[in-house]
Amino acid sequence: MKHMVLIIDAIINFVLGIVLIVYPVQLIRFLGVPEAMSPFYPSLLGAVLCGIALALVIEYYRSPTGLVGLGLGGAVVINICGAFMFIVLMVRHALHMPFQGYLFLWILVVVLIFISVIELVVYVNKKAVRRGQIQK
Repeated sequence: MKHMVLIIDAIINFVLGIVLIVYPVQLIRFLGVPEAMSPFYPSLLGAVLCGIALALVIEYYRSPTGLVGLGLGGAVVINICGAFMFIVLMVRHALHMPFQGYLFLWILVVVLIFISVIELVVYVNKKAVRRGQIQK
């Protein structure tokens, strides 16, 4: 289950990252989220999200002696921080956008929190199994 959650999280980050790197203005307008005056910061954030996705993929394929990527704990923290920032911005009405923009961002918040909860459950179960094996 851990591996599946890592890949799902990687796919979400990679898709969002590519969209931000390409920064298709028509899609941004369709979604109703605020446009950036320059694609510099969205593209930079997109590159970071793609880096997170690649780190998750490295962790997925990690062997005991291999390169270590981003584990479940790191993925949870990143997702919760992103969701929290969206919530703060929307609740404070710091973003001026149409209804579909708010709808898209709230859906994104729900997805980020949902995947984080799943990752936490998998992490806790993995730790419980390890403890059970050590105590036997």
